[in-house]
Amino acid sequence: MKNEPPYPIASVDHALHLATLLQQEGPMRVSDAAERLGVSPSTAHRLLAMLVYRDFAEQRPDRRYQAGEVLRPTVTTQAPVTLLREVALPHMQELADAKEESVNLIVLAGTEARFLATAESRSPQILRVGTRAGRSLPAHLTSGGKAILAALPAEDLTVLYDGDTEVDLPRLRRELARVRKRGFALNNQETETGLTAIGVRVRAPAHGLIAAVAIAIPTARFRRDRLPHWVSALATTASAIERELEAPA
Repeated sequence: MKNEPPYPIASVDHALHLATLLQQEGPMRVSDAAERLGVSPSTAHRLLAMLVYRDFAEQRPDRRYQAGEVLRPTVTTQAPVTLLREVALPHMQELADAKEESVNLIVLAGTEARFLATAESRSPQILRVGTRAGRSLPAHLTSGGKAILAALPAEDLTVLYDGDTEVDLPRLRRELARVRKRGFALNNQETETGLTAIGVRVRAPAHGLIAAVAIAIPTARFRRDRLPHWVSALATTASAIERELEAPA
């Protein structure tokens, strides 16, 4: 399990988080940065100025900030991340509080599963899975990534993993067939020891979007006899997100 340091330095955490957002999600305004970090616009402006000074960011002619030359290029997602996050987070928080576990929102970026947001349970239990927002992991190992990959046409999957020597594509196809049949994907300590996650897809054809929501559970609390219960709750949350995304503006 990955836990927050006992003596966190908030300013460092904010700066690193902001650099990650610029790299993975693209240009943003000072107000966007302030909202994402939960800080004042003046604090966001000072953080951006420091990132610019160290070449982690640069300011565009339209006054938005983008990733600087220090940050290597990364595959960007085509998902409408702002809309998706705004719609999904309230439903995710409701699920996190009801099940007392963390819930993640995931999109596909190349062959990576990108964690857009995390809703953490507000229960007092000490053992919990912390936020994964801003992280990227191999899609074929994460529950949310598998749920998205299973919804892709076979030819798209071939294009994604063509020439990738680290992925056994025939084996991955068999696993994704099981995901489609069951309606959920499982990550049982494939990405992190002590972490089990269950993911289901979120589809919004009007936005050309396939995403996923996943519930992350300490393996010590995971029980297979409760799997149908968790899957049902996830499916309800995914359906609520889909309905809101597809509703007329």
